[in-house]
Amino acid sequence: MTKYSGIWPVAPTPFNEDGTVDYEGMKRVIDCMVDQGSDGICILANFSEQFLITDEERRLLTEVSLKHMAGRLPVIVTISHYATQIAVARAQHAKDHGAAMVMMMPPYHGALLKGSAEQSFEQFAQVGEVGIPIMVQDAPLSGVDLPVPLLVRMAREIEEVRLFKIECPQAAAKLRDLIAAGGDAIEGPFDGEEAITLLADLEAGATGAMTSAMIPDQIKLVIDHFAAGDIRAATDAYARVLPAVNHENRQCGFRSAKAAMVEGGVIRSEFCRHPIAPLHPQTRESLLRLIRPLEPVVLSWGN
Repeated sequence: MTKYSGIWPVAPTPFNEDGTVDYEGMKRVIDCMVDQGSDGICILANFSEQFLITDEERRLLTEVSLKHMAGRLPVIVTISHYATQIAVARAQHAKDHGAAMVMMMPPYHGALLKGSAEQSFEQFAQVGEVGIPIMVQDAPLSGVDLPVPLLVRMAREIEEVRLFKIECPQAAAKLRDLIAAGGDAIEGPFDGEEAITLLADLEAGATGAMTSAMIPDQIKLVIDHFAAGDIRAATDAYARVLPAVNHENRQCGFRSAKAAMVEGGVIRSEFCRHPIAPLHPQTRESLLRLIRPLEPVVLSWGN
């Protein structure tokens, strides 16, 4: 296992029923994720509803989360922003409060404002000057193309660019090409998108995965078996969790972890801010029906 390996799930952001951030609930989320056996966690990512919180809430969530974690696990803080100056400031704030690394997508805003290859490189380079390891998030949400040669250039020319979360279509092929072209400069090739392609990505060379906080303890078994060279056990473990992973990926999105955490007594509400609709009761019940047989930590943590 490398330094950057294992399961690094994304923490959901809990809200109260009135729509305000539940900061005490955030502490319970972190405690639960530690008890899930996570190797690290990520906050303020897309699955944390980062696009639905204010700058002040972001600041407080960063500080509350890092203080409460108190060094138990490394924490990644997502800092993506179209404005390079703001991304740099977010990185500095995360570093000042004890983050282990930051994660960022290339600069984009909406469907039409997208950074060029050179602008993306320059933004990552300026964030790199803060002096904190960077995970590049290659996600369809940004709509920005990050070809393998650009990612390799980042890894070789920007000292802090060390990790890559690849969750674009055909992720395994891109991971394979990235590792082959970048060699030792690619320190942490990661799988994403709720582990929907995890087994193929591990076979392509991924060393870790960033999933939701729903069942990371169960997905971790896939990674551990694969790292130990037991491909049969990894395949069996993946087959066991795949129905739940598929339902989360295709039907629920970030609402799944909140539903599970409410069911398990971790948080009090699964409220999502408008315009996000609550889970349909049938979709929610199907989710719980799929994860209950797995006996994940989340369903018993607070009960």
